[in-house]
Parts: sequence; structure tokens; C-alpha cells
Amino acid sequence: MVKIGDIEVGEFPLLLAPMEDVSDPPFRALCKKHGADVMYTEFISSEGLIRDAAKSVQKLDIFEYERPVGIQIFGNEISSMQEAAAITEQANPDIIDINYGCPVKAVACKGAGAGILQDIPKMVSMTSEIVKAVNKPVTVKTRLGWDDNTKYIVEVAERLQDVGIKAISIHGRTRKQMYKGEADWTLISAVKNNPRMHIPVFGNGDVDSPQKAVEMKNRYDVDGIMIGRASIGYPWIFDEIKHFMKTGEMLKAPTVAERCAAARQHFEMAIEWKGEKLGIFETRRHYANYFKGISHFKPYRARLVRSDNVDEMRELFNTIETEFEGVPISV
Repeated sequence: MVKIGDIEVGEFPLLLAPMEDVSDPPFRALCKKHGADVMYTEFISSEGLIRDAAKSVQKLDIFEYERPVGIQIFGNEISSMQEAAAITEQANPDIIDINYGCPVKAVACKGAGAGILQDIPKMVSMTSEIVKAVNKPVTVKTRLGWDDNTKYIVEVAERLQDVGIKAISIHGRTRKQMYKGEADWTLISAVKNNPRMHIPVFGNGDVDSPQKAVEMKNRYDVDGIMIGRASIGYPWIFDEIKHFMKTGEMLKAPTVAERCAAARQHFEMAIEWKGEKLGIFETRRHYANYFKGISHFKPYRARLVRSDNVDEMRELFNTIETEFEGVPISV
């Protein structure tokens, strides 16, 4: 049984990656329903939490059915991150996660997210201070390094463990790679197989099928897998991986009716949680995958991503369910 601190998270846990404007409560509810073992929230700005900014504070919302759930924070000032961690702890997550992996310019070039990979001593010091500031288990999500010349992840993971983190998730790319090229899991494996490491090591990057998940598990000996982009609009990926690991067989793909039900639930929860305008807008990125593989669906997808009217969207879901009932889906 894999444990993060004292929290049991399964024999081989599947984790929902923290993704901005994706890993919100509506989507996390669907991923939990379909087999995710551990959730992480969207990342939250430490400065936003300290200023009590509405958007940052709203991201602290977690629900009992999600547990175990981790809240992820990011920032570039040690004192601010320490204070934000203390604020985060009051929301009573199971885990507090530090984002040392976000590669986007607005974050990394300010020294936060993956930007801190250019200053490993600061990364270690910040982590140490956050661990001291809270009683919850602290975890880290990071990358292999800043670029090909700074892939120090084996040493970095060991140092972070030594200052008290309880698990580490590693994306198999450098910051410079962003999301291009192929994720390199060999260094993730090197972290896991470092005889000094005793905390769980989770791999992340390019796992987009049950077969790939099994390959990564067997080849690289990780303790679990974190799923990011492959889950967008397709929460069934968690169920499918678990079924394949258990039986060696592929789970039957969700029907049009099941896809409509999931998209409708996601939509309704989103407008309830974020309001109509933002709820409509932020669910749009999911529709391509919710309805992927359905023949002659393009005009409907266009309507799904253009409509800004709640009643029109509800009617559209009903129309799709009726008109595409029984239509085969190509995988």
C-alpha cells in the first residue's frame, strides 16, 4: 500500500494532475467517480492567497467526496509561500503540494513554478520552510531540470526528501521542453531506484492509454502515475487504466449517452460553481474529447464551443444524446 505520510492512497495510485482551469471541483468530481485515487487542485498563487484575492480563495474549495485531495500552491518568495501554506492548511486538505513544475513564461520567468529549478538551494530552503509551517504532509511536483544541462532531479529529489516532503511527482521533461518532444522516464526511474529514497515517486508525462500506463509501471518501477492532459474531457481514463491493469483487457468505451451525461454534469456543476459566463467558457476545452470519435460530429462541436447561453447548451446536450444514440464511436 502506497502512503503519502499516513494517508493510504492505493496499491498503485492514479493521481489527477493539477492543471490550471482544468482541475477544478466539477472536473475533479468526474475524475473521482471514474477512478482517480488522489486529486490535486489547480495551482493557487501564494500572493493571491495572502491578498485574499477572490479567484485564489475560491480555488481552496474542496469537498469530502474528493478525498484524499491536495491543494497546490506556487510562488517565488519563501515568506509568502510559508504564509500561503498556513492559509491553505486552514482549508483542511489532506495534502499540501508545491508547484515546482509549471513551465509557462508568466510563472517560470518570475522564479516560481519550474523557474525555481534555476536556484536549487532556494528550492530546498523554500520546501523546508513550508514543511515547518504546516502539519499536513507536503508533496512536490517538478520537472527533470531547467534544461538539458541541468537535469539534477536525482539529487534534488533526495534533498527535498531530506527536508521533509512525503512524496514527489516528476514530469519527464525539462522546463525548456515545455510539453514538446517525448517525456523521459529514465530519470524518474533513477529517482525511484536511488537507494536513499523512501518516499513515493510518481511519474508524469505522455501516459495517454492503459497500455502506456502498464508499460511505465513495469519498465520504470514508479509508485504510481499522475495523469494530466489525457484526462481532459475524458475522466474514464482512470477506470480504463485500472481495468487493464487488473484484467489485461480494454474496458468498453463510454457510449454517447454516457459521454453526454458526463459533459452535462460537468457543465451544470461548472455554472453552479463559477457562474454562467465562466462556467460555459471553461468547460469548452473538454468537449473535443468528450465527443471524440463520433462520426459527423463537427457541426455539433462547433456549436458547443460557441454557444454562450445556458438553455441553448442544455438543449444541445439533449439533441446530441437523441440524434447520436447508438452511433458507433471510433477509438
